[in-house]
Amino acid sequence: MTYPYILFEQPTFTHEQRFDPFIYTDLLIQYAGEQQQPLIHVWTMRNEVILGMMDTRVHDLKRGVDVLHDYGYETVIRNSGGLAVVSDEGIVNISLILPQPDKKISINDAYELMKQLIETILAGYDVRIDAFEVTDSYCPGDYDLSINGKKFAGIAQRRIKNGVAVMIYLSVNGDQQRRGRMIRDFYQASLGGDFGKNGFPPVLPESMANLTELVDDQLTPQALIRKLQVTLPDMIAYEESHLAEFLNSSAFQTDYQKQLARMTTRNQFLTQLTGELI
Repeated sequence: MTYPYILFEQPTFTHEQRFDPFIYTDLLIQYAGEQQQPLIHVWTMRNEVILGMMDTRVHDLKRGVDVLHDYGYETVIRNSGGLAVVSDEGIVNISLILPQPDKKISINDAYELMKQLIETILAGYDVRIDAFEVTDSYCPGDYDLSINGKKFAGIAQRRIKNGVAVMIYLSVNGDQQRRGRMIRDFYQASLGGDFGKNGFPPVLPESMANLTELVDDQLTPQALIRKLQVTLPDMIAYEESHLAEFLNSSAFQTDYQKQLARMTTRNQFLTQLTGELI
């Protein structure tokens, strides 16, 4: 694998830009594979609940979405499986985007690489990070990251051709209990008597916590990103001219528009439910 990583940090996405994190992920995976260049992609988002494709199969999606709107959150359906997660300005999203050489990195090794990255960022704190499924959290998975039994992060992967993205959301600050209640209420409203059944989690807000509660009550998303920058200086390259050239190219714009059309189609059912114009 080629080192160092390129760190690509994007500003906070608005609801109007809700498709961009997922479009950029796919195009950056393509870039990493073609250039054999790993990247670290960092972004945040304003008050958005990111639904997985499984969430579109609830009994009454409109009723659930109305609950999310009552909480002050918008919705988007991502281009991958899984279940609902919350993204707001207290949550940092980090993707390790890796080229896949002839010997491809295994699913578990990719998860472990992300866990090691988070352990390195938080190495200044006297805490142990465990990886196991927190079944009563929202979007539970085998590599949920926890401290003292409280989940603060979830990890997923997306693989395209010659690249892979290992993606994590980190609950840094804000009202994590309210986030949990919101997703619990979403599932209760949209599933009715089938809440907690058929692969949908029986969300307990108490199963999750912020890093401000677990490691440092002064921690902010900006401070966490700064820790990423200063604790991994040998891994990160700040020379991004080749990446900038790619992002400004006509080929990128063409592929972006194709991905945008796909995301628009994927979200068409949701926009019809809410009456929203794209």
